[in-house]
Amino acid sequence: MRKKIVAGNWKMNNDLAETQALISDLKSSVPETDVAVMIAPAFTNLYSAFQSLKDSNIEVIAQNMHQESKGAYTGEVSAAMLKSIGVKTVILGHSERREYFGETDELLAKKVDAAIANGMKVIFCFGELLEERKSDKHFEVVKTQLKDALFHLSETAWESIVLAYEPVWAIGTGETASPEQAQEIHAFVRNEIADQYDQALADNVSILYGGSVKPGNAAEIFGKPDVDGGLIGGAALNAADFTAIITAF
Repeated sequence: MRKKIVAGNWKMNNDLAETQALISDLKSSVPETDVAVMIAPAFTNLYSAFQSLKDSNIEVIAQNMHQESKGAYTGEVSAAMLKSIGVKTVILGHSERREYFGETDELLAKKVDAAIANGMKVIFCFGELLEERKSDKHFEVVKTQLKDALFHLSETAWESIVLAYEPVWAIGTGETASPEQAQEIHAFVRNEIADQYDQALADNVSILYGGSVKPGNAAEIFGKPDVDGGLIGGAALNAADFTAIITAF
């Protein structure tokens, strides 16, 4: 059975004190649940967050990592560094990394390979821009992103992959893909994986929706058959909202 997941991407928010305060609120509000709950604080606060949550049901994950194991890459962080502080899952391919830092599918393929080679799990983000949606290129864009970054992987490597569909036009804009639009893409992606590999693998991959998920719309989105949870941005910075999204299942 596919895992249900709610992951909070904190992006470049919260200093150490704010991180500790939010974690304290989450520890008291997030219930015991069969939903896998994850949070991705800033790099500077990962170790503190891990120490605070290591005995809880909340996993601390990273927002990004470099594809090389070590070297002259000022400001970068490797998979081994993340693992050394207890972090075993990383978000890769977020639209902000693609847009602001020029990350390509070719680069992301290398990052995915590095993560898997180091025994890490990956939440891999993909999704179309507004102009691509308006010109009916969204299926083509999504297919290319998956093919170029992930379809070289072995079937066993997919045990370490979670997908996150994030329509770029619905991130931080207040706009949200309708539950039907989310389901349409999620079903399309599952079919593409089945065509490349097999149906059993496709049925086992968790696919999250990321794009202005809120307590008010989470239940309807999560109720779609191919939507297995959410990658949450702004609402993850509020313990009550994040908890409400988790309990929307």
